[in-house]
Amino acid sequence: MAESQRIYTAALIVIGDEILSGRTHDKNIAQVASWLGVQGIRLREVRVVADEMDSIGEAVNRLRVKYDYLFTTGGIGPTHDDITVDAIAAALGVGVEVHPDARAILEGYYETRGGLTEARLRMARVPAGSELIPNRYTGAPGIRAGNIFIMAGVPQITAGMLDALTGTLEGGAVMLSETVGCWIQESEVADLLRETERTHEGCQIGSYPFWREGKSGANFVIRSTEADRLAACSRALVAGLEALERPAVTGGI
Repeated sequence: MAESQRIYTAALIVIGDEILSGRTHDKNIAQVASWLGVQGIRLREVRVVADEMDSIGEAVNRLRVKYDYLFTTGGIGPTHDDITVDAIAAALGVGVEVHPDARAILEGYYETRGGLTEARLRMARVPAGSELIPNRYTGAPGIRAGNIFIMAGVPQITAGMLDALTGTLEGGAVMLSETVGCWIQESEVADLLRETERTHEGCQIGSYPFWREGKSGANFVIRSTEADRLAACSRALVAGLEALERPAVTGGI
């Protein structure tokens, strides 16, 4: 994987009525975001869309041109409402075909599991011209169509597909981070955060307040692609908090 100062970006579309209804709690956003960060790619946008052809297609066509990479999770199973492949193929203006390698993989996987039925064969369907993403858990592969990565909705399977993609995508410098915690209200430290970020080029500071033990606190996450700048910014923030007579907790609270 090449490394450069260019910032590579990605978006994620989480597909499924069960997510929007609240019946299922999505766990893929966090793991996709974390994995992308390790690859030197920034997750810039996430959308949750229903199992509807138009909704999926509109999101795909908007996001695939806006970002370097687009990931989708959900809707590639064997049932009638798994329409992600059809929707993405339509958005790309290509047909849907049974990928011969995917068919062979599924035939082998289901040989002792009741055979390859018509429903199971649906999981070999891809937008024409696509490549496969290995799935070590259930055999049914993920799909790569250009800069679009079409993956399962089951978090464990998604994780396996991400593992298979590790090191294969072009990314930039990996984002590093340090966390500093403090028992202080955000309003008391807003000026310090703004000034510290302003005077430390290449660093960003995020503030994450909480209420715990009957009092207000916040964790401040400093991010940079350069370790030296990150360390300098972190030291400055700690010193600033101590000047306010609010001890900092390295690593966060």
